[in-house]
Amino acid sequence: MNNHPKLKFLITILLFLFCSINLNAQKTVKPNVIAYYTGGGGTVLDSFPVEKISHLIYSFGHLKGDSMHISSAKDSALIAKMISLKSRNPNLKVMMAMGGWSACANCSEVFSRAEGRKTFAKTTKNLLDYFQADGIDIDWEYPAVVGFPGHRYTEDDKHNFTLLIAELRKKLGKKAEISFAAGGTKNCIDSCFEWDKVMPFVNRVNLMSYDLVSGYATKSGHHTPLYSTKELPLSADYAINELIKLGVPASKIALGAAFYARIFENTTDANQGLYQPTKFLSGVSYKNFKTEFSEANGYKYYWDDEAKAPYYYNATTRRMATFDDPKSIALKTKYVIDKKLNGIMFWELTDDAYSDGLLSVIDASLKN
Repeated sequence: MNNHPKLKFLITILLFLFCSINLNAQKTVKPNVIAYYTGGGGTVLDSFPVEKISHLIYSFGHLKGDSMHISSAKDSALIAKMISLKSRNPNLKVMMAMGGWSACANCSEVFSRAEGRKTFAKTTKNLLDYFQADGIDIDWEYPAVVGFPGHRYTEDDKHNFTLLIAELRKKLGKKAEISFAAGGTKNCIDSCFEWDKVMPFVNRVNLMSYDLVSGYATKSGHHTPLYSTKELPLSADYAINELIKLGVPASKIALGAAFYARIFENTTDANQGLYQPTKFLSGVSYKNFKTEFSEANGYKYYWDDEAKAPYYYNATTRRMATFDDPKSIALKTKYVIDKKLNGIMFWELTDDAYSDGLLSVIDASLKN
């Protein structure tokens, strides 16, 4: 009888510990904020609020023969500078990307061979160890479907990509971060990757839910919309839902945002520029929006509430600019939180303003 109070006390303590563990397990993990960076030197990099970034990705290393290669001493110095930013942000992960839109001409051939994959994985590890970087991002645009004009692609690329990622994981070990970039188009989602086989090897897929109206487009539209419309079925939401249907965990998907505008010149002055015959002209960095898209220059701002996407239109020149802005970025960040995605990724940091830019909008949205 005298042991009952002690027993009750012990049970109470155990229940308290059990509940505490469960509550901790249910805590929401803060989404990652993943920035690609193409250069501009260490001084420029110092000017950005890197404390608001979780992952900084050097862009790009390339293939030289079968090896991962950094092409210049300047780029090596830049990577070292990126690593040094951990003194400002101890939780920062610095990764190295291989490839890019026009720089994967030999990917299909090299990664079709077991020896090519092994050499690439070995040289990648050597570089990561040398720079003390945290991981590799593969930006092959694209396995198994047409990408940059003239680049080889075959159906076998799809499986060979899985073999490449498996080889990287084997060589780099469990601690290294591995990610890859994927196009947000139906063609790429359906045909580029063996999603069920490749995702267990990686930390995330960086979904390029931008450039959805490409430089080859003949009809204008939002290039980075959050939601689909009848006229434009492609969107971030479309691609993410398709990946989840294919078994990709939401916790391994990073939604892509654009820190730049695409300008298209239409042949007609209708519908404030949307969904008209067009040709691509150029891109503009977010940091230059205020001067480029001013009323004095003839531009008027519009918001598409269905796509949750902004755009400018110049009725005189029939030019339409499609982009992300603070309003759309805040909605995309909220979407990431609500869908419990891995994070938000953006191309690219040099396009942002040094202060009060789109990165700051992401950070404020996550805190709110």
